[in-house]
Amino acid sequence: MSDELSLGGLFLSSFLAATLLPGGSEAVLFGVLKLNPGLLWPALALATLGNTLGGMSSYLLGRILPERKPTKWLAFVHRYGSPALLLAWAPLIGDALCIAAGWLRLNAVYVALFMAAGKLARYLAIAWTAI
Repeated sequence: MSDELSLGGLFLSSFLAATLLPGGSEAVLFGVLKLNPGLLWPALALATLGNTLGGMSSYLLGRILPERKPTKWLAFVHRYGSPALLLAWAPLIGDALCIAAGWLRLNAVYVALFMAAGKLARYLAIAWTAI
């Protein structure tokens, strides 16, 4: 498989995994790096970018949701603000955090930066095990 195809699949997998659709981009990153360790930095960059963009799509979904009864995730994000998005990579709660950030109308730039930092840290840990 070509490097471009591997990286493209990784980006797509990372994007979709960060939406409300189920998926695991960690296994794809692990596989890409096992097959070609020389792709470490492009793979990390594309996985982080794709996953962050997918998370931002959930953020946008939160912005268009009608007002509802607050949930515990809204309270958590309201209390901690954009830094709460460092946990946007976490299974099950990550999507809720992204949607809550959008619903609360948190600053999109800060949300994206904290989200990307958390997702990059997770991908670095996976890369560490792959190489």
